[in-house]
Amino acid sequence: MGLRAKIGIAIAATAAVVAVLVGLLVHHHTVNAQLDLAGHALDSRLQTTVQDRAAGIDTGRGLINPKDLPRPLKELVERGRRGVYLERGGRTPYLWAAGRLGPDIVALKRPYLREQETVRNLDRMLWVAGAAGTGLGCAVGLLVAHRLGRRLTASAATAQRIAEGDLSARLPRDGKDEIAQLTCAVNTMAEALAARLRAERDVTANIAHELRTPVAGLVTAAGLLPPSRPTEMVRERAERVRGLMEDVLEVARLDARTEEADREIRPLAELARRAVAVAGAPGEETGSGDAEDGAVRVRVLADGLVETDPRRVERILVNLVSNARRHGAAPVTVEVDDGVVRVRDAGPGFPEVLLTHGPQRFRTGGGRGGPGLGLGLTIAAGQARVLGAGLGFANPADGGAEATVDLRGALRTERAAREPAAD
Repeated sequence: MGLRAKIGIAIAATAAVVAVLVGLLVHHHTVNAQLDLAGHALDSRLQTTVQDRAAGIDTGRGLINPKDLPRPLKELVERGRRGVYLERGGRTPYLWAAGRLGPDIVALKRPYLREQETVRNLDRMLWVAGAAGTGLGCAVGLLVAHRLGRRLTASAATAQRIAEGDLSARLPRDGKDEIAQLTCAVNTMAEALAARLRAERDVTANIAHELRTPVAGLVTAAGLLPPSRPTEMVRERAERVRGLMEDVLEVARLDARTEEADREIRPLAELARRAVAVAGAPGEETGSGDAEDGAVRVRVLADGLVETDPRRVERILVNLVSNARRHGAAPVTVEVDDGVVRVRDAGPGFPEVLLTHGPQRFRTGGGRGGPGLGLGLTIAAGQARVLGAGLGFANPADGGAEATVDLRGALRTERAAREPAAD
């Protein structure tokens, strides 16, 4: 049950309880007030009747020694007191007043139907008023709950956007209540987080830029060394450092969210084959998907034309294939299925933290190829965000790891591809 429903139910229940309590109080007060007023009036008439009979005047209004006098009132009169009693036992309620005149009991009796009907009408009015008040309270409660829920939902949505990397997201500041304080806290958190991430990104980018020239010089110098095993090791390490530096710079550019895609219409299977070739382990495509040992299998279940940035798509697939070859196990398969590309291996699967929180830079993870820095999958996720494509990670039930690139939103028909773009 949501917060809005809980607040609405609480306010409606409170209104209903208040209406019932007020109705009970009004009912009992009215009943007692009517009985007191009618009793005083009948007692006054009784005193007048007793005085008339004592003076020898018979008005015919009094009852002398009535046999149906209620027992509690009769016992009270026999003790020499005068009293009023409401008899409710029969179908018609009667109000009695009795007193003593010498050896006789003088009594007055009248129906109590008018007062009873007045109470019934009052009860009906109270029920209607209570129902209307409860309905109004329910409507007001739902309105208040909707407004509060909308503000809380906006706060949660903004916090989610910040968690997903949109550090420019802010909440409008309005009001002075607790939700306004929450809004202020969320905005302050976003500003502090944005400042910290900007500082980290700037430091990382500056370091990478500063290292660019000396690393380029190192690679050039390694190329001038005479052929030998130590020279090969130096060249390998220098190329690895240069690749890491370029990855760091690319991550910094993606974090800045200034990248834009240069879209072209290309067959998706062609992009997948080129990515496999760039990854360094091309495999021969067959109808069943078989390939040589150590090669990457390419399966085309259904090709499709996609309007996207080919360079970025290839970058995503190259990183996914390289990650599968390094941290997974053969066979590695790239499957193209009508706008969806799946990269699957037979290794131990993705770590649980990656499945839960997604790729995170500089987070080392074990695998067949040893720990990694997490930049490859981070770059793939950033490039997918630029393209507006979906990127998901899963561990299938039959083992291994599977990364899915969803480009179905970029699919185009052959007719649309042949038509020139509108100016």
